Amino acid sequence: MTRYNQPLGGNAMPRFGGPVTMMRLPAQDTAGGLDACFVGIPMDIGTSNRPGTRLGPRQIRDESRMLRPYNMATRAAPFERMQVADIGDVPINTFDLKKSVGIIADHYRGILAHGAVPLTLGGDHTLTWPILRAMKDRHGPVALIHVDAHADVNEAMFGEAEAHGTPFRRAWEEGCLLNDRVFQIGLRGTGYAAEDFDWGRAQGWTVVQAEELWYRPATPLMEQVRETVGDAPVYLSFDIDSLDPAFAPGTGTVEPGGLSTWQALEIVRGCAGLNLVGCDLVEVSPPYDPSGNTALIAANLLYEMLCVLP
Repeated sequence: MTRYNQPLGGNAMPRFGGPVTMMRLPAQDTAGGLDACFVGIPMDIGTSNRPGTRLGPRQIRDESRMLRPYNMATRAAPFERMQVADIGDVPINTFDLKKSVGIIADHYRGILAHGAVPLTLGGDHTLTWPILRAMKDRHGPVALIHVDAHADVNEAMFGEAEAHGTPFRRAWEEGCLLNDRVFQIGLRGTGYAAEDFDWGRAQGWTVVQAEELWYRPATPLMEQVRETVGDAPVYLSFDIDSLDPAFAPGTGTVEPGGLSTWQALEIVRGCAGLNLVGCDLVEVSPPYDPSGNTALIAANLLYEMLCVLP
């Protein structure tokens, strides 16, 4: 009988003690033998405004210490059916973003070769592009659920192709995406032209701006997402700045008028039944998160992602 790893409980060790791993799970060096793994990418060299996301994975792990194994809302019990561990951080080159893109892609090819589903603690949003490269190598083009205040489809930033505002343009160029099964949810704020959010629509993507979800539950939208995505492999990329800064101020590019925490939970829980092949939670910047609440919300959303894995 398989014995699954369990988070270290609060009665075995005080919550403020024990290992600083995601949910105080066991750590291991590789994804070997795992069904799913938490992995950090401590990177902010792709950011264009406030830095600090290199510290995000460590802070998310620390704020995950209160998480318990059983989901009281959905009745999910992931540690009763999956082998899960924290496999540490990707050793990026913090002085070279271009090299880091290659390092990340290679690292995730190794994770996927073990058959594990990676749940990524970011780190700035540049990291999703190399992960999608690795996903394409393993699964072919994938569907995408991208939750964000920003479209991140810039052709370049300061003349550079690699940046946290370009990952989905790069993924599209490399044929990583199933264009009729891409959803961008929560986009908002100011832009340079009225058509700034229309580039994705022109590629066949479904773009849902934040205002369309004001005062509304996200559950009907997720019914549409599930119907459209079907049984295709799908990747979930969740930028914490999709949330209103009242909930998540600890990020580099805040925009007012964002999603609520309950809408975020509806979106992630609405992924249940999909063929999720990977997820990430990016752009947590601890220097702008003095209460720790942004990282705490991020930790909870990562746990919810684990709960909806097939």
